[in-house]
Amino acid sequence: MELGMYTDSLAGLERSAVLDVAVEIGATAIEIATGGQSSAPHLDRRELLSSPEARARLLDELGSRGLHLAALNCSAWLLHPRRAAEQRAIVEETFRLAALLGVGTVVTMSGCPGDGPSSTTVNWPVYAWPDELPDLHRRQWDEMVALWTELAPVARDAGVRVALELHPLQLVFNTPTLLELRSAVGDVVGANMDPSHLFWQQMDPLAVIAALGPAVHHVHLKDTAFESGQVALAGVLDLRSFDRPEGRAWNFRTVGRGHDRVFWAGFVEALAAAGYGGSLSIEHEDRSEDPRAGVAESAAFARRILADRGRAGEDVAAAG
Repeated sequence: MELGMYTDSLAGLERSAVLDVAVEIGATAIEIATGGQSSAPHLDRRELLSSPEARARLLDELGSRGLHLAALNCSAWLLHPRRAAEQRAIVEETFRLAALLGVGTVVTMSGCPGDGPSSTTVNWPVYAWPDELPDLHRRQWDEMVALWTELAPVARDAGVRVALELHPLQLVFNTPTLLELRSAVGDVVGANMDPSHLFWQQMDPLAVIAALGPAVHHVHLKDTAFESGQVALAGVLDLRSFDRPEGRAWNFRTVGRGHDRVFWAGFVEALAAAGYGGSLSIEHEDRSEDPRAGVAESAAFARRILADRGRAGEDVAAAG
């Protein structure tokens, strides 16, 4: 495994500056957004699709710094009642761009529609009552499977694997839903293992990794911390703003500030046991810390874990 960085973590910097930071923190793998939910993509998707020269410049920017492009990210609102066509185009164009750039992994989301033809936004059922909600979920699920029955071959033809973020507000958000979609459309679809979203839903990322095995296609390093007093009063279904982290039950945090080194060392070991050998892509969304400082702190934390694991492997080899 190698240390990576998702460039949206430093959305306020130009691409060249972001890549310089990646070198400074010891990353070798880069993940770049192509559109979708990204507020500041560090590339122009359409320019790169049409211009071999632009693609060559991007790859040279990376290669000259000892970096390589590990993934493209187009986390989009697929099936959104008002934006589905635009968002689907972003995903399909990203598959094409990945093929042109020689990138093997595209990170996105599964999608979630509304509750009917007149919907204006997504509707994510989270409870098995009243009966209308399970019925709605079944209709939505069929619509999503139909979408991915069309998209999966597009990804396969482009030579890329899809890494779906197991994210609330998406129909694929946990282990059973990912495995059900994968069974329906094939193993080109897998998971982006981002433990931050699993933590607050009370999932065990290590158990999820073991259950998914080779279906783990990409990894984000992002932590979550709970505010015990707020959890006691509000629970984890918290609609309060991320802009005021002190008033929420849980918040995304810099790696190591929500879960300790023992957990994260176990996380890396679980990935290795599942056969994952790709990048560990830092994603900074900690509203309480400066992004550049948070990225550097996350990288230092992760590098120590990777170094300890490397030394342990050398000791085993020497003993053998």
